[in-house]
Amino acid sequence: MTTYTDDTEIDDLVASFLSGSLPKAEWTHVAHFAVALWLLRHRPECAEPGIMRSLIRAYNTATGTANTSSSGYHETITIASMRTAKSFLETYPPNTPLLRVLDALMAGPSGRSDWLLTYWNQETLFSPDARSRWVEPDKAALPI
Repeated sequence: MTTYTDDTEIDDLVASFLSGSLPKAEWTHVAHFAVALWLLRHRPECAEPGIMRSLIRAYNTATGTANTSSSGYHETITIASMRTAKSFLETYPPNTPLLRVLDALMAGPSGRSDWLLTYWNQETLFSPDARSRWVEPDKAALPI
Protein backbone atom coordinates (compact mmCIF):
# COMPACT_ATOMS: atom_id res chain seq x y z
CA MET A 1 0.00 0.00 0.00
CA THR A 2 1.10 3.55 -0.68
CA THR A 3 0.71 6.55 1.58
CA TYR A 4 -2.15 7.86 -0.55
CA THR A 5 -5.75 7.07 0.38
CA ASP A 6 -7.63 7.97 -2.81
CA ASP A 7 -7.29 9.33 -6.33
CA THR A 8 -7.95 12.88 -5.11
CA GLU A 9 -4.70 12.78 -3.17
CA ILE A 10 -2.90 11.70 -6.34
CA ASP A 11 -4.58 14.58 -8.22
CA ASP A 12 -3.30 16.97 -5.53
CA LEU A 13 0.19 15.47 -5.69
CA VAL A 14 0.33 15.98 -9.45
CA ALA A 15 -0.93 19.57 -9.16
CA SER A 16 1.78 20.30 -6.58
CA PHE A 17 4.43 18.65 -8.75
CA LEU A 18 3.38 20.58 -11.86
CA SER A 19 3.31 23.89 -9.98
CA GLY A 20 6.70 23.24 -8.39
CA SER A 21 5.20 23.52 -4.91
CA LEU A 22 5.53 19.85 -3.90
CA PRO A 23 7.97 19.72 -0.98
CA LYS A 24 11.16 18.00 -2.06
CA ALA A 25 10.81 15.46 0.78
CA GLU A 26 7.50 14.34 -0.76
CA TRP A 27 9.07 13.62 -4.18
CA THR A 28 9.51 9.96 -3.27
CA HIS A 29 9.79 6.79 -5.33
CA VAL A 30 6.04 6.25 -4.92
CA ALA A 31 5.32 9.88 -5.86
CA HIS A 32 7.37 9.52 -9.05
CA PHE A 33 5.23 6.57 -10.14
CA ALA A 34 1.98 8.24 -9.00
CA VAL A 35 2.78 11.24 -11.21
CA ALA A 36 3.79 8.96 -14.09
CA LEU A 37 0.55 6.97 -13.93
CA TRP A 38 -1.57 10.13 -13.61
CA LEU A 39 0.10 11.78 -16.61
CA LEU A 40 -0.20 8.61 -18.70
CA ARG A 41 -3.92 8.42 -17.97
CA HIS A 42 -4.96 12.09 -17.92
CA ARG A 43 -2.32 13.93 -19.96
CA PRO A 44 -0.60 11.34 -22.17
CA GLU A 45 1.00 14.06 -24.28
CA CYS A 46 2.92 15.14 -21.16
CA ALA A 47 4.29 11.62 -20.74
CA GLU A 48 6.44 11.97 -23.86
CA PRO A 49 10.18 11.98 -23.03
CA GLY A 50 10.85 15.58 -24.05
CA ILE A 51 7.93 16.95 -22.06
CA MET A 52 8.70 14.74 -19.04
CA ARG A 53 12.29 16.00 -19.15
CA SER A 54 11.05 19.60 -19.09
CA LEU A 55 8.56 18.96 -16.29
CA ILE A 56 11.07 17.20 -14.04
CA ARG A 57 13.82 19.73 -14.69
CA ALA A 58 11.41 22.57 -13.89
CA TYR A 59 10.32 20.85 -10.68
CA ASN A 60 13.95 20.27 -9.69
CA THR A 61 14.78 23.92 -10.32
CA ALA A 62 11.77 25.03 -8.26
CA THR A 63 12.94 22.90 -5.32
CA GLY A 64 16.59 23.89 -5.52
CA THR A 65 17.87 20.67 -7.09
CA ALA A 66 20.50 21.28 -9.74
CA ASN A 67 20.13 19.38 -13.01
CA THR A 68 23.75 18.36 -13.62
CA SER A 69 25.70 15.33 -14.81
CA SER A 70 25.54 13.98 -11.24
CA SER A 71 22.21 15.19 -9.84
CA GLY A 72 18.66 16.09 -10.77
CA TYR A 73 16.98 14.86 -13.93
CA HIS A 74 17.98 11.36 -15.13
CA GLU A 75 16.96 10.44 -18.68
CA THR A 76 17.44 6.67 -18.48
CA ILE A 77 15.61 6.29 -15.17
CA THR A 78 12.76 8.50 -16.38
CA ILE A 79 12.29 6.65 -19.66
CA ALA A 80 12.51 3.21 -18.02
CA SER A 81 10.04 4.26 -15.33
CA MET A 82 7.59 5.78 -17.81
CA ARG A 83 7.73 2.69 -20.05
CA THR A 84 7.15 0.46 -17.04
CA ALA A 85 4.28 2.59 -15.74
CA LYS A 86 2.66 2.69 -19.19
CA SER A 87 2.93 -1.05 -19.68
CA PHE A 88 1.49 -1.69 -16.21
CA LEU A 89 -1.34 0.84 -16.60
CA GLU A 90 -2.38 -0.77 -19.90
CA THR A 91 -3.18 -4.02 -18.07
CA TYR A 92 -6.06 -2.32 -16.21
CA PRO A 93 -9.44 -1.11 -17.49
CA PRO A 94 -9.46 2.68 -18.01
CA ASN A 95 -11.89 3.26 -15.13
CA THR A 96 -9.76 1.47 -12.53
CA PRO A 97 -8.96 3.84 -9.65
CA LEU A 98 -5.41 5.08 -10.11
CA LEU A 99 -4.66 4.38 -6.46
CA ARG A 100 -5.41 0.70 -7.06
CA VAL A 101 -3.03 0.64 -10.04
CA LEU A 102 -0.34 2.46 -8.06
CA ASP A 103 -0.70 0.12 -5.08
CA ALA A 104 -0.35 -2.92 -7.34
CA LEU A 105 2.66 -1.44 -9.14
CA MET A 106 4.37 -0.65 -5.84
CA ALA A 107 3.66 -4.17 -4.54
CA GLY A 108 5.74 -5.61 -7.40
CA PRO A 109 9.41 -5.35 -8.32
CA SER A 110 9.09 -1.69 -9.41
CA GLY A 111 8.10 -0.80 -5.86
CA ARG A 112 11.69 -1.20 -4.71
CA SER A 113 13.76 1.94 -5.13
CA ASP A 114 16.64 -0.17 -6.50
CA TRP A 115 14.49 -2.01 -9.05
CA LEU A 116 16.44 -0.76 -12.05
CA LEU A 117 19.63 -2.43 -10.82
CA THR A 118 18.08 -5.70 -11.99
CA TYR A 119 18.56 -4.40 -15.55
CA TRP A 120 21.56 -2.06 -15.33
CA ASN A 121 24.89 -2.26 -13.57
CA GLN A 122 25.10 0.51 -10.99
CA GLU A 123 28.10 2.10 -12.73
CA THR A 124 26.21 2.23 -16.02
CA LEU A 125 22.91 3.49 -14.61
CA PHE A 126 24.48 6.25 -12.55
CA SER A 127 26.92 7.41 -15.19
CA PRO A 128 26.70 10.93 -16.62
CA ASP A 129 25.93 9.33 -20.00
CA ALA A 130 22.83 7.49 -18.66
CA ARG A 131 21.73 10.64 -16.86
CA SER A 132 21.85 12.71 -20.05
CA ARG A 133 20.48 10.22 -22.61
CA TRP A 134 18.77 6.84 -22.89
CA VAL A 135 21.23 4.01 -22.29
CA GLU A 136 20.08 0.44 -22.95
CA PRO A 137 20.13 -1.99 -20.03
CA ASP A 138 23.44 -3.85 -19.71
CA LYS A 139 22.38 -6.70 -17.39
CA ALA A 140 18.94 -7.80 -18.60
CA ALA A 141 16.24 -6.51 -20.94
CA LEU A 142 13.36 -4.58 -19.41
CA PRO A 143 10.33 -6.89 -19.34
CA ILE A 144 8.11 -4.53 -21.30
